Amino acid sequence: MQSGGRQAEAPGRGPRVLVVGGGIAGLGAAQRLCRHPAFSHLRVLEATARAGGRIRSEHSFGGVVEVGAHWIHGPSQGNPVFQLAAKYGLLGEKALSEENQLIETGGHVGLPSVSYASSGVSVSLELVAEMASLFYSLIDQTREFLQAAETTPPSVGEYLKEKIRQHMASWTEDEETKKLKLAILKNLFNVECCVSGTHSMDLVALAPFGEYTVLPGLDCTFPEGYQGLTDCIMASLPKDVMVFDKPVKTIHWNGSFQEASAPGEIFPVLVECEDGDCFPAHHVVVTVPLGFFKKHLDTFFEPPLPTEKAEAIRKIGFGTNNKIFLEFEEPFWEPDCQHIQVVWEDMSPLEDTALELQDAWFKKLIGFWVLPPFHRASHVLCGFIAGLESEFMETLSDEDVLRSLTQVLRRVTGNPQLPAPRSVLRSCWHSAPYTRGSYSYLAVGSSGDDMDRLAQPLPSDGKGAQAYKGWQSRWVPVCSFTPICSWRLPALLTHLLVSTPHSSRYCSQGKPHTGRFIPPHTGLSCLAGGRLTGS
Repeated sequence: MQSGGRQAEAPGRGPRVLVVGGGIAGLGAAQRLCRHPAFSHLRVLEATARAGGRIRSEHSFGGVVEVGAHWIHGPSQGNPVFQLAAKYGLLGEKALSEENQLIETGGHVGLPSVSYASSGVSVSLELVAEMASLFYSLIDQTREFLQAAETTPPSVGEYLKEKIRQHMASWTEDEETKKLKLAILKNLFNVECCVSGTHSMDLVALAPFGEYTVLPGLDCTFPEGYQGLTDCIMASLPKDVMVFDKPVKTIHWNGSFQEASAPGEIFPVLVECEDGDCFPAHHVVVTVPLGFFKKHLDTFFEPPLPTEKAEAIRKIGFGTNNKIFLEFEEPFWEPDCQHIQVVWEDMSPLEDTALELQDAWFKKLIGFWVLPPFHRASHVLCGFIAGLESEFMETLSDEDVLRSLTQVLRRVTGNPQLPAPRSVLRSCWHSAPYTRGSYSYLAVGSSGDDMDRLAQPLPSDGKGAQAYKGWQSRWVPVCSFTPICSWRLPALLTHLLVSTPHSSRYCSQGKPHTGRFIPPHTGLSCLAGGRLTGS
């Protein structure tokens, strides 16, 4: 078969390798491959006009705000993201200090500086701390079900609710206080939805939920923006490697394709783009988000993916977590305030109340983080919201979002005259056509085995794999996959781990363990993790 359209041309000999997707996974793959002399024939096809994917720093409010990835979780020596950021000089003195790297957080979100109830009163921080202690102790107990063949109940949400009902039997307070306790717990459920990237914890599988290890270190940010990390990786690549505004339509794999400029050479892969351009290659590394896979599963691969891989894509969950930034003329919060919690007193995790999204989407908002001031007149809050409510928020206008959140803040602070924010900025990850959400989780009915299946290269039986001179006669699969942003793990850490030799047994926050996380046959480890180089 002869390829049509514009074809990728790169000087030099050796195998042609295409990386589909220019997010952190694709950039990490390209950086590692470019270090090896065998891979001089490399291209990264990025659908948009920018690299970085869900790392997206924007200049707004007089400074840099993170529309995508926000923190380095567990910033310490065992974390490759931290190591890379430190290498490039992107972190502040506090983040780099040994003291900061030794702090143990347990992987849980810290307590708020102030908690507001929907009735307009402040909630006792002692009561908030008591409920947070209960909630996170139950989250920690989910580790007991790790590797269990079957769990009852099957989901994290159902398990948590069952345990909360048991604890309620010992509550001795009046009914109003009990109701407030449940409302606080509902907020913590919503926080966990943001952490897990899901609409409801009832959708998250219990058995594999504890399959992670938390690294020490107090979460830190990039003073000049997270995108500095992707900029540094980009700067390390040859300037002709990246191809922007090149969305891929179909990956034709395990075929037999030819190119006029390379007579007699057979390519097992042909990547067809939406604009008609075609790129023949010997190998393709696929790094697109799972949300995109789910949307285009039936058309993105030809021939279709094997049943077990397609089923893994369908079974693994992929949800939305968005940010809403509000800028104020003057702060209504105290100077030392870092985190504002919002508690809706009519909400309970034990009641499945079906509310109209139009009227109550904002009740899923967990609260706001106070951004460090960019200058003296900078007063910005960052709110987080997950799930279907988050996706509904994307359909609203900026004016509607600003109006709704102004009413929320006036209500919870008890100040009907609270000035409205002067501007709003928000992410819309579900609407983004090449993302379709934020990150994945292991849904009920799925397991770590599905992550393994998703990461297996094609063809899985070795038939059609390619061998090349100078590669120690190693056979290389035609199509490889990076893990698609694993559950309870920021996409960045997952994808950088896959760019690291011998990273196949790393788990959520980066520590080696004996369980499952990144399988040994991810696309990148097949190409550059020691299998070809013999390292």
